[in-house]
Amino acid sequence: MLHEDTPHIPRVAITTLGCKLNYAESSALREQFIREGYRVVNFGEEADVVVVNTCTVTERADTECRTLVRRSLRTSPNARIAITGCYAQLQPERIASIEGVSLVVGQSSKQHIPSLVQLIDPTGAPRIVVDEFHDDVPFTMARSSDSDTRTRAFLKIQDGCDYSCSFCTIPLARGPGRSLPIERMLSEVDALELEGYQEVVLTGVNVGEYGTPNGDRFIDVIRALDRRAPGFRIRVSSIEPNTLRTDVIEAIASSDVFCKHVHVPLQSGSASVLQAMKRRYNPAMYRATIDAVRAAMPSACIGIDVIVGFPGESDEHFEESYRFLESLPFSYLHVFTYSERENTPAASYGGRVSQNVRHARTARLRALSEERRAAFQRGHTHTEHVVIPEAFDAVRRIYPGWTSNYVRVAIASEHPLLHVPYVVRLGDAMDSFMTATIIRPLHTNLASTHPFHIPIATS
Repeated sequence: MLHEDTPHIPRVAITTLGCKLNYAESSALREQFIREGYRVVNFGEEADVVVVNTCTVTERADTECRTLVRRSLRTSPNARIAITGCYAQLQPERIASIEGVSLVVGQSSKQHIPSLVQLIDPTGAPRIVVDEFHDDVPFTMARSSDSDTRTRAFLKIQDGCDYSCSFCTIPLARGPGRSLPIERMLSEVDALELEGYQEVVLTGVNVGEYGTPNGDRFIDVIRALDRRAPGFRIRVSSIEPNTLRTDVIEAIASSDVFCKHVHVPLQSGSASVLQAMKRRYNPAMYRATIDAVRAAMPSACIGIDVIVGFPGESDEHFEESYRFLESLPFSYLHVFTYSERENTPAASYGGRVSQNVRHARTARLRALSEERRAAFQRGHTHTEHVVIPEAFDAVRRIYPGWTSNYVRVAIASEHPLLHVPYVVRLGDAMDSFMTATIIRPLHTNLASTHPFHIPIATS
C-alpha cells in the first residue's frame, strides 16, 4: 500500500494511427516521456497525459481522432490530451474544437510534447503549436520495435516528400524531404545490434529519395550497411518505382544483409489515371522495374500498392489496371479505396466514382491479391529458409515469423524458442501461414549447445 506522502508518478498513454513511421516516432516520444519521469501505461488505462499520434491518409482521420479522445476521457476524465501527427499538422483548428483536447502539436514540434504538456492551463483554451514547414526543417530521429521480444525494429532514415501527387497530403503534413546522415544511421544500427534485434526495417516517407547535403543517396545507404554487415537482416520498406533503379536492385540482390523483398507502389495500371495522379512513371516503366527485380531476385517477394476509385477512373480504366496487374509477377497487393482529401488537387476533380463501385473494385483486387499470396506460398513448399520466431501465440500454440523473402510461417514447438534465426523447412499452407519445422539454429554456437529448444531469453 502506498503511503500518503508517496510522490505521484505521472502516467502517459500513447496511441498511434497510420504508418510504421508514425509508430517509430511514437516510440521516440515514449522514451522522452520516460526520461522526464513518466510511467508509460497502455492506452485505455487511467493516465495523466494521453497522446494521440494521428494519420491523414484516409477520410476517417477526423472520426478516428474524435473516437480516441472520447475513449480517453472515459478512463481519464482529467487527463491532458495532446493530438499530434499528420492530421494535427493539417487541421489544427478542427482538432482544437474537439471537447477534451488540451494541446495540438504539429510535426516539427512533436519531439517537444513532454515539455509542452507541462505548460497546459487546464482551465484555458486548447493550445496549438503548429508551424509551417521551411526548407531547412531538421530531421528528427526515431526508431521503434513491433513487440517486446526485440525481434524487429523500425529505423527512420528519411522524412518528408518533394513529390506533388494529386491525391496525397503527405508533403503538406510532413514537409520537404530530409534524411538521417549515414554516420548517424550506422551508429543507430550498432546500437540496435547491441540491443539484440534480429531484423531492422528502414522506414521513411520516400526512402528511395534519401539524400544528404554531402551527396549521399539511397544506393550509398545500401552499400554502407552491406559493408557494416550487422548481425541482423535489413528490410527496405515501401520504395517508389522511379527510385528503384538498376544499381539499387543489384545491390540488394547481391547483399547477404538485405532481405529479398520489395514493396513498390503502383497506384494504377492505367496510363491516363497515373497521369492524372501526377505519378512519375508510366505502366511500361513500372513493368520494366518489376521485371528487373524478378530477374535479379527470382524468389523475391514483390508487394504493390494500388488505389481504386480515383476520380475519373472509368470501368475501362479499372479493367486496364486489373489486366496490367494480372500480367505482373507480384506476390501480394495492398489495396486502398480512394477517399477525397482536403487541400489536394484530386479532391476537386470531376468524374467522382460511387462508393459502391469503389468497394466492388477493392474487393476484386483483394481477391486477386489472396490468389497471388497463396500461389507465392505454395511455391516455397519443402524449401529451407531462415526464420526469426516472434512472440508465442498461445491460442494457436505456434511461433509466427517471416522468412527473409516475406513468407509468413508458423513454427509449432513443444519447447520455448529464442527470438533468434533458425533454419526451417517449410511445409503446407495453413490459412495465411505456412507450417515450418526447425532444422537447426542458424548460428553454430547455439546449435552446438542447444540443438533446437532453447529457453526464451529474458530482456
